Amino acid sequence: MDTVVTTVADRLRAVLPEGAVRTDAETLDRCSHDDAEWAAFSRPAAVVLATSLEDVVATVRVAAELGSPIVPRGAGSGLSGGANAVPGAVVLSLERMTAVLHVDRAERFAVVQAGVINDDLRRHVAQHGLWYPPDPASQSISTIGGNVATNAGGIACVKYGVTRDYVLGMTVVLADGSVARLGRSTAKGVTGYDLTGLMVGSEGTLGIVVDVTVKLLPLEGREERAVVGTFRSLPDAGRAVAAVSAAGVVPAALELIDRMCLHAVADWQGWDLPEDANALLMAKVDEPGPAGEALQARIATLFEEAGGVDVERAVDRDEVDRLFLARRLAYPALERLGPVLTEDVCVPRGAVPEMLARIERIAAESDVVIANIAHAGDGNLHPLIVAPVGDEAAAVRAKVAFDRIVDECRALGGTVTGEHGVGLLKLDGARAELSPVVLGMHEAIKLALDPQGILNPGKAFPARGAA
Repeated sequence: MDTVVTTVADRLRAVLPEGAVRTDAETLDRCSHDDAEWAAFSRPAAVVLATSLEDVVATVRVAAELGSPIVPRGAGSGLSGGANAVPGAVVLSLERMTAVLHVDRAERFAVVQAGVINDDLRRHVAQHGLWYPPDPASQSISTIGGNVATNAGGIACVKYGVTRDYVLGMTVVLADGSVARLGRSTAKGVTGYDLTGLMVGSEGTLGIVVDVTVKLLPLEGREERAVVGTFRSLPDAGRAVAAVSAAGVVPAALELIDRMCLHAVADWQGWDLPEDANALLMAKVDEPGPAGEALQARIATLFEEAGGVDVERAVDRDEVDRLFLARRLAYPALERLGPVLTEDVCVPRGAVPEMLARIERIAAESDVVIANIAHAGDGNLHPLIVAPVGDEAAAVRAKVAFDRIVDECRALGGTVTGEHGVGLLKLDGARAELSPVVLGMHEAIKLALDPQGILNPGKAFPARGAA
């Protein structure tokens, strides 16, 4: 193995700029895995810190010649093991490719390199009066390339859609080092197969995304208002979600956090909470004028009819942000309690109350702590399973609970991942969800674009027959 590692690193150094290839222990360890708990990983053979399309092409060509696996990486903020290194792999990091290459205000699109941070793109295009809607919870640290790899969603996706809805085109380096420029920059276009759409959500298994052309929306004309309700039980909050959906109301955001999250945030921030606060449901609308006021009032009424207490409304931007602060802080607050195994299931909106009840039952029967965060407006739930550091028995119970949640999601007509990707953690769930015919289609596409199987092997979908 040492000979292979030396050969890969030396060959890469021969074709890449000085300092681009790293084999020091600190870099290898940092880039060996993402933020998924308990997903397997290995120390890579080398890490390439690419700064250009040419760097990516050169890296892929060397890896293809030697048959070395390539694991693409952005910020490493993924939660499914999609960026975890395999033995002998070259981790190809695009974290230094951070340029916004072009913004077209008239046509409302931007071309950005894969390493651009989501929030940085949003701030940049705001200077042009434009807005990029996809806003995953990791927006301050996750990259556009990583968002594309997993088809990330976020708080605004209930109304505005997910990453796929905003990707017009991209530049991709294929497994043989050839460069494909996919898609378009026009508002419409149906020439040929939708290869751009194919790449979105493919988790780096079909090509390395180097830059992305994203659709933008006008920034003006939005007036944010919020409605936040406290609920005495998690199922009550779930019924409020179902009521909003049944009423045909489409908020700009509809987020849920449970008692465990609330208390983790409150303990961290020194907040006082009502004793009967077992769930918090947060809605946001952004229609201007009377239409926005009416929609805000309608949602407040639906919350109250479903059992919401202390239902607050806000119009001032700072007040809206204050009401949503608990949602933004929930995940880091829980991480302070111990390792968090993050679920990502999506069920029909009407099934949210039942899915929440089943998660509560699984937590009790598995003797694990499960906190709940949800993009409730589109049925995307993120149960967060917390296990104390060093408690191996709790870790085993957590994995059992994780798998049971996936099974219950499917039983309710859901899908095993809404936005985090299959990665490594959801391979069993994907195997159960995808039929043999569909798995065969995946394998055929993979074989056509990556015949050596070197691009992020073992991720995104399970091979038929693999245990």
